[in-house]
Amino acid sequence: MRIVFMGTPDFAVASLQKLLDEKFNVVGVFTQPDKPKGRGMELSYSPVKELALAHGLPVYQPEKMRDGTAYAQVKALAPDILVVVAYGRILPDDILALPRYGAVNVHGSLLPRYRGAAPIQWAVLNGDRVTGVSTMYLAREMDTGDVIYTAETEVGEFETSGELFDRLMRMGAELLAKTLRDIESGTAPRTPQDHSKASYVSQLDKSLCPIDWNKSPRDVVKWIYGLQPWPVATMELEGTVYRVFAAEYTGNTTDKQPGQVVSTGKQGIELACAGGQTLMITELQAPGKKRMKAADFLRGHPIKTDT
Repeated sequence: MRIVFMGTPDFAVASLQKLLDEKFNVVGVFTQPDKPKGRGMELSYSPVKELALAHGLPVYQPEKMRDGTAYAQVKALAPDILVVVAYGRILPDDILALPRYGAVNVHGSLLPRYRGAAPIQWAVLNGDRVTGVSTMYLAREMDTGDVIYTAETEVGEFETSGELFDRLMRMGAELLAKTLRDIESGTAPRTPQDHSKASYVSQLDKSLCPIDWNKSPRDVVKWIYGLQPWPVATMELEGTVYRVFAAEYTGNTTDKQPGQVVSTGKQGIELACAGGQTLMITELQAPGKKRMKAADFLRGHPIKTDT
């Protein structure tokens, strides 16, 4: 089965590597055009391009998908199937119609939940206890195609989005290999999505960083871990904005208002949340400083409790 692989970031690398390890016949790789990066603004390759070149695979980087160039490139490769993993481009109908088996995609959620960008991060931010990956056939509308397989996993209570991302990336690669084998053998299922249960999520940005202390301790914890490794949660203490990396539940209650400092000490910085509950911040980063344990920070930077 001739496979054309389309992907760009790290999440896609694991899937391409799995196909190469399992000796699938990858005949070409499409990825986003090189982009300037760093102070020197030198052009950098996508992670998928780096892997493809290391294995001697032909790489294609069309600037547009609808001017006929990409269509001609895909057609010349005569693929039996397209594999699309975080490519970052919407494929037009004429390209989707080229392969006899169509196009399949790996998505980092249990569809139809969390269609769109950043599904892994939003699973953590929303406090989901279970999430997973899906393989599906690509359709005209984003993430609406028939589901082939899903794989579930529990979300750790203090698991960051980055840690969950790495797990789902590996799970997605395994599921993709199974999907392709079963498509080729004619045994792959095809289940239409229940569109009435669909939800959509968007990319993260820095406007999400400030912690809302009017939420429960668990909501705050999931916010802190969901925004890692980027853009990272923040809080303001005595006029200074700190990045927050770790927190623990206390089980304590207080009559202080949400966001007020309840106590400081060897445990960290205890703050009030919604409903009179408290939360302990245990790791943070001051502007221009290194990330450190809150207890170590307090030795040189005492924080007053609010009265």
